[in-house]
Amino acid sequence: MANDLTAGASAALAAVQRLGRAELGDKTLVDALVPFVEELRRAVEAGATGTDAWQQAAKAATRAAEQTAELRPRTGRARPLADRSVGTPDPGATSLALALDRVGAVLAGN
Repeated sequence: MANDLTAGASAALAAVQRLGRAELGDKTLVDALVPFVEELRRAVEAGATGTDAWQQAAKAATRAAEQTAELRPRTGRARPLADRSVGTPDPGATSLALALDRVGAVLAGN
């Protein structure tokens, strides 16, 4: 199961980046998804169960989403706001982190 979760998350990241053309640092949900996938992969490779790895990765996504407040948007709907959005976390990254956290709770049976 853990390897399937990693493969699925990696495929999702690739699709989002291909379709949305967003990269790390653009102040989009990619800024939460990249750290999620990286932490998920790291945790699985270290031997964590799928559930534990997902929950660790969801925490990484939450931290990364919070850090988008420091970024200036380079693409997407927030781009026209430019400097005015600095200080506010990206809504897409924040929403994704919340969803990933909830999935982790479901995987854990909570």
